[in-house]
Amino acid sequence: MGNHDWWYNGARVKTALESVGIRNLENDVARIERNGDAMWIVGFGDLWEGSPDIAKSLAKITDNAPIVALTHNPDLFPQVPLGVTLTIAGHTHGGQVALPLIGRPIVPSRFGQLYAIGHITDGGKHLFVTPGIGTSILPVRFRVPPEISLLTIN
Repeated sequence: MGNHDWWYNGARVKTALESVGIRNLENDVARIERNGDAMWIVGFGDLWEGSPDIAKSLAKITDNAPIVALTHNPDLFPQVPLGVTLTIAGHTHGGQVALPLIGRPIVPSRFGQLYAIGHITDGGKHLFVTPGIGTSILPVRFRVPPEISLLTIN
């Protein structure tokens, strides 16, 4: 869950998700198997409003299957160890506005535009930041269209 989920009413949002079968992976893991292949999904708590515990979460993994980490805020990425195959985040909304020649004037990240949107590689690690479909604070998007990202993992 992200900062706005917690600001609204974290317990209520969690209950609503779980009532329709969506499991909350707040510092937890799930092992997924398909056609004889397996992978781990690990969820880290929100950096701003949750209590992310990367080490505790990863300690729950019991084999060498690939690991996909989910976190709301991409600013957690530098702390994610190299053994995580892919980290997926949101939070930034892609900056919501991308001005020609200037870029994204406001990105809610201490790393500025570095983790604003898309596929980022850093030191052999991979991060994908989705711009999502909503907006934050101001209901405006310019040159950052809403997106439901579909990732194919091979």
